[in-house]
Parts: sequence; C-alpha cells; structure tokens
Amino acid sequence: MSTPLILGRNNYTEISNSIIKPIKNKASKLWWISFLCSLMAFIWGGICILYTIHTGIGVWGLNKTINWAWDITNFVWWVGIGHAGTLISAVLFLFRQKWRLSINRSAEAMTIFAVIQAAIFPIIHMGRPWNAYWVFPIPNQFGTLWPNFNSPLLWDVFAISTYFSVSLVFWFIGLIPDFAMIRDKMKNPFKKKIYNILSFGWGGDLKQWQFFEKVSLLLAGICTPLVFSVHTIVSFDFATSVIKGWHSTIFPPYFVAGAIFSGFAMVQILLGIMRKLLKLENFITKKHLECMNLVILVTGGIVALAYIAEYILAWYSKNPFEDFIYFSSNAAIGPFWWAFWALIICNMIIPQLLWVKKIRTNYLWSFLIAIFINIGMWFERFNIIVLNLSHDYLPSSWVGFFPSFVDLGIFIGTNGLFFLLYLLYIKSIPVISQSELKTILKKN
Repeated sequence: MSTPLILGRNNYTEISNSIIKPIKNKASKLWWISFLCSLMAFIWGGICILYTIHTGIGVWGLNKTINWAWDITNFVWWVGIGHAGTLISAVLFLFRQKWRLSINRSAEAMTIFAVIQAAIFPIIHMGRPWNAYWVFPIPNQFGTLWPNFNSPLLWDVFAISTYFSVSLVFWFIGLIPDFAMIRDKMKNPFKKKIYNILSFGWGGDLKQWQFFEKVSLLLAGICTPLVFSVHTIVSFDFATSVIKGWHSTIFPPYFVAGAIFSGFAMVQILLGIMRKLLKLENFITKKHLECMNLVILVTGGIVALAYIAEYILAWYSKNPFEDFIYFSSNAAIGPFWWAFWALIICNMIIPQLLWVKKIRTNYLWSFLIAIFINIGMWFERFNIIVLNLSHDYLPSSWVGFFPSFVDLGIFIGTNGLFFLLYLLYIKSIPVISQSELKTILKKN
C-alpha cells in the first residue's frame, strides 16, 4: 500500500486551522533561535559588502588571472538553487502530480529568495554599484545601450529577470485564496485589513475559481520553458568562451540537471526546517520525501554521467588543452585537490545512499544528504571556474586562488539573508496551499 500524502484524521476545517496556526500563534523558541542566527549571518555579510563598496573589490581574493572566482561561483550556485522552484510549481503542475501540493509553495518562495541572493553578486562585482542603473535599457546620456547582443551576459539579464518576474507572479497568484482564508479567520483588525488588501476581494465563487485555474495553467505554461532556458543561458557564459574546460557543448544540459539536482536538495532542507518549526508532520510525509529523493537520484545520475563524459571526451579527443585541464593539471592531486574530492564525494558518492529505501524515506538522512549535495554543487561551480582559470595558456599566468575573509563573509551573509527571508515567510504566509490540499483529502 502506498504511503498517504496526508496523515491523521483531517477534515477541511482542521486543514485550514493547521495551516493558519503558525501565523496566528506566537513564534516558537526554535524559530527565534533560527531567526537570530540568520540575522547575525546577514549582518556580518552586510558589513563585508559595505566594506567592499567602500574599499573596492581588491579586498576579495581575486588576481589578474582569476578575476571571476568566489562571486561568480556563488551567483551560479544561487541561480541553480532557484531552479527547482519553478520545476515543482510549473512542470509538476502541468503533469498533475499530487505530491507537489505540500511543497510547491516553499519551492516557489525559495526561487524568489535565491534569485535575490544571486543578483547581489553581479551588482557588487561592478565595483561601483551606485552606477548599476547604467546596465538597464533606459534612455540616458551614456550613448549606445547594450551594443553587444551576442554576449550571453546580456541574455542572462533578460532570462533571469523574466524568470524572477514570472515566478513572483505565479507565487502570488497561488497565494490569493489563502490570503482570503486568513482574512476570514483573523481577529486582529490591522492584520485583517492587510490580508484583505492582499486577497484582492477573493470570495471563492465558481467564476473566480475558473479564472484562477486558467491563470495558473497559463503561467505554468510560460514557466516551463524558463526551467530549461535560464540555466542553459547561464551555462553559455562559459560555453561560448574560448577558455579550456569551458568551451563545451555539454554545458547546457549539464547545468540544467545540476541546477535541478541542487534545487531539489535545497527544497529538501527547507521542508525539514518547515516541518519541525511549524509542526506540519501530517502534511509533509514520507511519500513527499521519497518522491523528492527519486528526482534527486535521477538528476544526480545525469550530473555524474556528465562528469564521466568530460573525462572520456578529453581522453578520446587527444586535445592537448582538454588533456591538460583534466589530466596533466592534476585536478585530483594538484593544488585544488580538496575542491575536486569534495565535489566527487558530495555529488557522486553520498547521493547513492538514496538507492536504499530506508534512507530515502528517513527525514534526518534526507536532510543531511541534501546538505552535502548543496556543498558538492558549490564545489562543482568552484572547480569549473577556478581550476580552469588558475592555469591559463601561458605558464606565466598560472596562479592560485585564496578567498579573503570578505569573500567568506559575503557568502555567509547571503545564506543568512536567504534563511531570514524564508523564516519571515513561513511566519506570515501560508506555507501550504490549503485549497489545493483539500482537493486530495477524500482521495487520500
């Protein structure tokens, strides 16, 4: 017999009350501890960002050879994490997968918060972020705007901004029935007025639900190609260059699979936090856990296949530059051996534990494996960028890379901001769509 998607003896009223309970009640001690830890990390990162802006990006660990390193690694990592949100929301919605109903709201929020973190790095990497508006297509006195339309860096602006905008609209539209539910149950007059504004006069009649379904279907259809296009275009930042190890046609599918791999792992982490902090054990079950882990297994397998293919092609092609980066430069035993083996262990070896049913249906093991996967995916981006740049075509350009305390501080700060936004979100907005969850109550 399959594991149910909803546990306990729930009816429609109990589902609504369980979902609104964290919003109406005071925050738990565990929530406050998590909030303060995230706030301290964010403050530390904010200080490091201000120090960077005041002093210049020379305070980072960059040098004349590696002028893209920690910042672009974090940018690609955060964009990848935001990838799974749209997949769960849009693609699984189109395929009518019922197990997405308890997790799609958190995944959508994760997308928005992750893209915000990703946007921080290109802005501060400008060196003069107060001139960031120069990159926008607005009439100004600076001459021709965006003259190089062949640059994938330009495509990034369009792809990620479109992705963020559509994801934000999709997330908010789905929240409207839940805002109306909170409005009807809230006793505090001020909060009631806020949720009344956010619900846009939702009454729940048949015509409104028909329009709601049409809009959701339309937005899901728009989001679906974005799932594949966004990280494909991010991969073009590397694949269209002539730098050895980057100029590869495998990058688009490799980046997309890796993004879904890391994104689903982050959703798994957020579900573990949400399940404990909000006491939603009845709505986030082992069935959800197993389905998520099966997707992680599949995408992890694609990523592992891409790793193996790169080495096989480097060996078979006899290209001296490919041979150099994969074999002669000693990735496995050279100066960056620690990053290489962190990647292999976290992305190829540890996820294989999920083949064991007892492990992939265990909450603690799934949480820990998801953490290791995200560590491994960060090191994957680090290896792609730093390992390739550290050994240029000229031996005189060979150089190492060591992050400064500012690099570390900014990265920790973005993690702090991400979890800060998520904690505020789960305390003020329904984390599960009660209207959608009720549709599977009788079938459950």
